Amino acid sequence: MKKLLLALAVTAAATGGAFAQNTDTLAKIKSSGKVVMGVRDSSAPLSYTLGDGKYTGYHVELCERIIKAVAPNAKIEFLPVTSQNRIPLVQNGTVDIECGSTTNNATRQKDVSFAVTTFVTEVRTAVKANSGITSVAQLDGKNVATTTGTTSVQTLRKNERAQNVNFKETYGKDHSDSFLLLESGRADAFVMDDNILAGLIANAKNPAEFKIVGEVLSVEPIAIMFRKDDAPMKKAVDDFIKAQMKSGDLDKLYAKWFNSPIPPKNTNVNLSMGATLKGLFAGPNDKPMEDYAKK
Repeated sequence: MKKLLLALAVTAAATGGAFAQNTDTLAKIKSSGKVVMGVRDSSAPLSYTLGDGKYTGYHVELCERIIKAVAPNAKIEFLPVTSQNRIPLVQNGTVDIECGSTTNNATRQKDVSFAVTTFVTEVRTAVKANSGITSVAQLDGKNVATTTGTTSVQTLRKNERAQNVNFKETYGKDHSDSFLLLESGRADAFVMDDNILAGLIANAKNPAEFKIVGEVLSVEPIAIMFRKDDAPMKKAVDDFIKAQMKSGDLDKLYAKWFNSPIPPKNTNVNLSMGATLKGLFAGPNDKPMEDYAKK
């Protein structure tokens, strides 16, 4: 089913993308009486499934608040997306608002629009606690896992600390599958956003068996995504988020999902808000990750 959905999304994006890009999403929602929210299965604590078609997380709850404010009578329909199909599904109008763990970068800004940044992640490495791996240099000759459709391994290869480090790439179809590669020993490390790594470790059978190590490979702004050149949608979403930042409600939402026990196992991710995100809450913007690169 997921393969079929991806194929249909890519085809629709190719044939109907120009029309979809000009869609007034708020008008579409009002007309249909529903909003399709793109969510992730295993991007805890930003967006993840509880099973039985239920989704939750920091970005899911934030999007639910947005929708209640801008379209209070609309029914929310959750649609799970992957790293591969999330952008085509937004482009072709299947997904109205994507509330997952998508990095805002210059390339993606050519195809979609992003709200002001609501999370900042640092790309790092998860390993087994007894592996002895503590740095990028020690990945030489190792199997490194990442998720298909993400940019983490490319980021690793471009990092100056990875020069002359030769490793084999192993891909999982989603984040939980990539973590399973590490958990089962088929991979020696899993390179990904630190919040995703922390969420997966917190929900592992034995969290103490894993740790996040090594240098920060990149700083990436994560944001809610919707169709490009949709000015009414952009304004409505940005205005709501900025109001949440100003009131302190977004700080409270962050604390709920990153510094408190969360479902389904009531584990705590324990990921305090960093200085970069605090700065963005004080001065919101939608700049791409290239603007965060070290000069």
